[in-house]
Amino acid sequence: MKIIVTGGAGFIGSNLVSLLLDEGHEVLNLDKLTYAANPDIMYMFAENKGYQFRKVDLTNRDELKEVVKTFAPQAIMHLAAESHVDRSIDGPSDFINTNIIGTFNLLEEALEYWRTLDPEQQKEFRFHHISTDEVYGSLGEEGLFTEETPYHPNSPYSASKASSDHLVRAWHETYGLPILITNCSNNYGPYQFPEKLIPLIIIKGLAEQELPLYGDGKNIRDWLYVEDHARALYLVLKTGQVGRTYNIGGNEEHTNIDIVERICTILDQLRPPKTVSKRKDLIRFVQDRPGHDRRYAIDSSRLQSELGWTPSESFSSGLEKTVQWYLGNEEWWKKILDKTYSGERLGQSK
Repeated sequence: MKIIVTGGAGFIGSNLVSLLLDEGHEVLNLDKLTYAANPDIMYMFAENKGYQFRKVDLTNRDELKEVVKTFAPQAIMHLAAESHVDRSIDGPSDFINTNIIGTFNLLEEALEYWRTLDPEQQKEFRFHHISTDEVYGSLGEEGLFTEETPYHPNSPYSASKASSDHLVRAWHETYGLPILITNCSNNYGPYQFPEKLIPLIIIKGLAEQELPLYGDGKNIRDWLYVEDHARALYLVLKTGQVGRTYNIGGNEEHTNIDIVERICTILDQLRPPKTVSKRKDLIRFVQDRPGHDRRYAIDSSRLQSELGWTPSESFSSGLEKTVQWYLGNEEWWKKILDKTYSGERLGQSK
């Protein structure tokens, strides 16, 4: 297939592009190359004849129109988004422009292109929108997010993603565009930008710096290894029912304090600390994030029962792999620390 991947220079996007190329597809990676872009993206896939890259801002309709028309995709997988909750608190306008206006523009160009196809090509075309479980809001101590859970976003980021989900669904119901929507739990793994919890703690732990934990550290998230997510996205693209939403989760609920302590234990084993007896002593509880959702947990039974997907990695095995990757790729993340992000606290509101 010929597939456009938006946001293919990002964490999940670059892992997805790698999978699609391995499966023999032709991929056009559209990315704005924001601060969170993988700094190695310009040469990661350069030798693969099926790979193309275009620097495109989804708010630029004219450029988007030309790219879609010229490449003539059989599918669009839309991952491009501003995605960090803390940054959405500090500067929500970027999230509105990229996640809402950008999605609207892409839908309009996809629809215009789709209408030029013959009936059989229209039937085979897919617009796959990749979203987050944060659109559902915060769970209590029990229960799981299902595909029927009402939306209740609590941050500028999750509100912008909820808006984009609604737009995609509306373009299907109103105009007939064949769409798929997936909502995933927290991802982790190789190439994740170090502002997110797991890579941030790994890097700070290696440096034996203080390890910040929001609030009481007992906020719960469901964790999904990024390569398992990429496999799920590909499966949904190939076999998912048009117009349907699929939740993707790792069935791995853990508190933030549990995750940080696990990382400390792994690091202590692999790189014994020099300034403290154990890295757990570096944990510091800091002021909580404004509007911090307490618990997320995904019910992936639809994806598992209808399409046969199950995660390959447990959280223990995936976390071990992730720590090992960051230990073996210090040059990669040190470039980011030197040029883009130094590990500072974001999102404390005004």
